[in-house]
Amino acid sequence: MLRSILAVIAGFASWTVLWLSSNQLLFRLFRSKFDDQMMSSDTGLLAAILALSVLFSIVAGWITAAVAKRSPIPHTLALGAVQLAVGIFVQSMVWDQMPLWYHLAFLALLMPGNVVGGWLRGR
Repeated sequence: MLRSILAVIAGFASWTVLWLSSNQLLFRLFRSKFDDQMMSSDTGLLAAILALSVLFSIVAGWITAAVAKRSPIPHTLALGAVQLAVGIFVQSMVWDQMPLWYHLAFLALLMPGNVVGGWLRGR
């Protein structure tokens, strides 16, 4: 049980570190496309941010499955549930600052990315 909890924590922490770091990098590289709260409505930039989220979800799922060592899919589903809960909370705080399609896509792609990562590790 402890290994399962640590696996989900490791996946969540890895996604969070990658996510926050990449957002800081994008903010510095494309400062003119962001407002003062680090929000953007630029379609191309938002699509790139979504692509990074999917990539990081795959990595986080892989890490979760690697730490768990067995039953990768249930562990990545647990990670996805945690990420979805946190994601809903965070997205609700900035709901009016970005387009609806971005919020919905961001939330919808978290769990599938995690599961793909777990599946890749389990192969």
